[in-house]
Amino acid sequence: MSITGHRHPFKIKYKIAFNNEGRFLGLDIQMWSNAGCTLDVSKRVMEHAVLHMGNSYQFSNLRVHGRVCKTHLSSNTAFRGFGTPQAMLACETIVEHVAAYLKCDPFIIRRLNLFKEGDTTHYGQVLEQWNVPRILNELTKSSDFIHRQNNVEEFNQKNMYRKRGITMMPVIFGIGAPNEFYDQAGALVHVYKDGSVILTHGGIEMGQGLHTKMIGIAAEILSCGVDRIRISETATDKVHNATVTAGSMSSDLNGMAVKHACEQIRQRLDTLIIDSNVNISWEDLVKQAYFARLDLCARGFYPTSNMFNANFKKNQTKHNYFTQGAAVTEVELDVLTGDWHLLRVDILMDVGISLNPYIDIGQIEGGFMQGIGLFTMEELIWGDEKFNKWIPPGELFTRGVDTSLDDVIFRIFLLII
Repeated sequence: MSITGHRHPFKIKYKIAFNNEGRFLGLDIQMWSNAGCTLDVSKRVMEHAVLHMGNSYQFSNLRVHGRVCKTHLSSNTAFRGFGTPQAMLACETIVEHVAAYLKCDPFIIRRLNLFKEGDTTHYGQVLEQWNVPRILNELTKSSDFIHRQNNVEEFNQKNMYRKRGITMMPVIFGIGAPNEFYDQAGALVHVYKDGSVILTHGGIEMGQGLHTKMIGIAAEILSCGVDRIRISETATDKVHNATVTAGSMSSDLNGMAVKHACEQIRQRLDTLIIDSNVNISWEDLVKQAYFARLDLCARGFYPTSNMFNANFKKNQTKHNYFTQGAAVTEVELDVLTGDWHLLRVDILMDVGISLNPYIDIGQIEGGFMQGIGLFTMEELIWGDEKFNKWIPPGELFTRGVDTSLDDVIFRIFLLII
């Protein structure tokens, strides 16, 4: 724990201009990140923070300065979101501050300043397939947001020491790597004469369900059962020069490489199918291919055609696309002790045509809970001779939080395209 990098702590200062109805006119914001003792990927983390600073809102005029700070602490590194959560916390805090100043509902400010289809972001990208307004409309209905807002107000009027809050927030995340050489992937597929399939791709399975998605793609293209496919471990003697598994790109890149490899094999198998054996089983078809001396191995390769492009000097950046969504969160707080409980969560995400809805829903749940942890309890306190004398120098104050089991209403839905 003492030497492992963590998320970057950020310090953020801002000046905001807005009119009497709450429409944003301009934002000047400065961000400093604590990189630790080495640079690591701190530059990229700050770049993502700068790009996602505005979240889903049109600020009309926006100036962002990001600075990476070298300190005497252990080197911090990339984690889920890659600087985006820190920037969006600042952005949503600004929304709350504006709403408090104008004494109005923050949701009104959010809707008023929301991007529209065809708007241009502060980094020069024109928004296409912009579904956040639709997501907010559908989530407002499915979560019963307005009725629950009224219930929260009624609860707070009746209770002095326990208060509730409910909010709806949009979120977007731009997909794409900062350099085009990242946008490539390879795969290797072997089909054996008994019908079994060995699939190797360049992605790393770290619990995000990547292998399961790749098996699903292969089964769909080859027209065989998922039980016939096994994943071989990722290795450079199978798939060389693999791209880093990061940035929510792994399914896109490796999935297309797997698709390319399986399509080659399927095309060879289709040459054996005639009217008399159109309903032939997978195993029998593979046997015929073996006896016909067809190559049942193929290598797939995919360089994405719609590449992320970032030119910070010209203020021009283009993501491949955006993952879009929104969440309604209701919490209860003890105003005397600060103890809080998560009562209910409703999330609606646009993930396109999902490769595996169960995996995507699980990832959404996990991402939300990691955000809860980041913003409510994950502050690293270090031993220091000047400020924290009761902790040995270089040691962390705590070793982690305990696990818990709470009955929380967690409703996750995917936008139907």
